[in-house]
Amino acid sequence: MNTIITIGRQFGSGGREIGQKLAEHYGITCYDKELIAKVAKNSGFCEEMIHQQDERPTNSFLYNLVMDTYSFGYNASSFVDMPISQKVFLAQFDTIKKLAQEGPCVFIGRCADNALSDMSNVINLFIYADDDFRIREIMRRYPDITTEQKARDFMNKKDKQRASYYNYYSSKKWGNAPSYDACIDTTLLGIDGTVKLICQMIDDFENK
Repeated sequence: MNTIITIGRQFGSGGREIGQKLAEHYGITCYDKELIAKVAKNSGFCEEMIHQQDERPTNSFLYNLVMDTYSFGYNASSFVDMPISQKVFLAQFDTIKKLAQEGPCVFIGRCADNALSDMSNVINLFIYADDDFRIREIMRRYPDITTEQKARDFMNKKDKQRASYYNYYSSKKWGNAPSYDACIDTTLLGIDGTVKLICQMIDDFENK
């Protein structure tokens, strides 16, 4: 196994669970919330600060400016003047690249596909599902969400947040098929069936 897997996902589609099952199957690490601790260790930012900025966009974000800063190295004065959200993004971007260089793993969200765009051993997936599937999943995972309408509102809020984050920090569009190597609807196969499908895809990818 030499493949790095990145997973974008609609909220409630099972993307995180799929990532965890893939990591377990291949005996590799899945980075979701675990990435926060790694970023904190590498950057010196406290975990609470990183969590507050995690997959949250900022209206003042200028993608090209920040990526130029990353590409040409941190300039002390420009880095100091950056909003904290941009500093956290750069620290996370850098950490994802370092972890990927250590070996195969799974990254959940956080524009990992964009961070690793220069690597050839990466397969980028987007997991989605229909609203009924996602609402049932959200109500199962969050017992305090007691009505379908509350689940739908939460789902729409989280999707909007993820889309905004991805669209700000990436040159691609969240959820659009051309942005990924494969988009998979978990409504059709369920969580375990989707995992089996992806495993076959990865095995074929490695043996091509």
